[in-house]
Amino acid sequence: MEFPPCPASLKCIQHFLKLAQEHDNRDVVISYWARLYALQVGLKASTQSAEDTKLLLAIMDWLEQMKKTHADNEALTNDIAAQAHIENYALKLFLYADKQDREENFGKNVVKAYYSSGVLYDILLTFGELSEEALHNRKYAKYKAAYIHNCLKNGETPIPGPFPDDEEVEGTDDNEASGSNGSAAAPPTPPSVDSAAPKEPEETQPTLPPTPSPPAPHITPPTAEEVLNNPNKLPSPPVEEEKPGGFEPYVPNAQPNAAAYQPIIPVAGVHITPDQMITAQKYCKYAGSALNYDDVKTAIENLQKALKLLSTGSE
Repeated sequence: MEFPPCPASLKCIQHFLKLAQEHDNRDVVISYWARLYALQVGLKASTQSAEDTKLLLAIMDWLEQMKKTHADNEALTNDIAAQAHIENYALKLFLYADKQDREENFGKNVVKAYYSSGVLYDILLTFGELSEEALHNRKYAKYKAAYIHNCLKNGETPIPGPFPDDEEVEGTDDNEASGSNGSAAAPPTPPSVDSAAPKEPEETQPTLPPTPSPPAPHITPPTAEEVLNNPNKLPSPPVEEEKPGGFEPYVPNAQPNAAAYQPIIPVAGVHITPDQMITAQKYCKYAGSALNYDDVKTAIENLQKALKLLSTGSE
């Protein structure tokens, strides 16, 4: 479907529409929720001009058509399934960009992955408030996208990985990545994320510069194009890899209360509905995400919730 051009008055939704367009032939779930979020933001920002109305109506028509065409896709019709799908995709992009960043594989691929991850975390606001992990990843991804893009544009070498204590990231807001702690190692203050990030899709995929300390010879990092076409190609971070700044591993202060971890005995005849199965999968996914950052406490809590739901049929 051809959409009318985005008027200047709706510039705030351009990056959501761009992400949707890039995924039209890759992932209809991402396209659907990106345009739905663009519509929600656009309705609030609209000046009710003819150009605004024409674009917003076209988006509405497309969303209605997709919902009918993909009525059997739970990630389009069920909020819990949709949230899990988008969170998983955003986290994979974030971990890919973070890994390449730490290995000093700087280039437009990393900028694109960081920026797309940040936009996906914006889209997750459709389902309510973001978790602390998602808020941190969102801010960090946007900041690093702007910072690396700025360095490449100015012919400078970016500082790999997180900055000390994430002070620069904590000082940014959602729309503008800025900040410096005054130390000599601090990066230059980048412009706003929207202005610093690439404005148009790249027609050709740039080649990543060689890594100073390359991984094992048989491992070739995927390009951003491969990542977006097939998220399963994203590498998982090794256990010993440094976690993104701002997260502290969970260290228990005392022995856990044994009573709190008594096994849950399944109740005979319990019937688990499809919605409850999706909710249990969500808890397991949250537990996996928590373990990526050594947050054992949160992982245990979510696994306990999943076990209770599957064993008793109630949360």
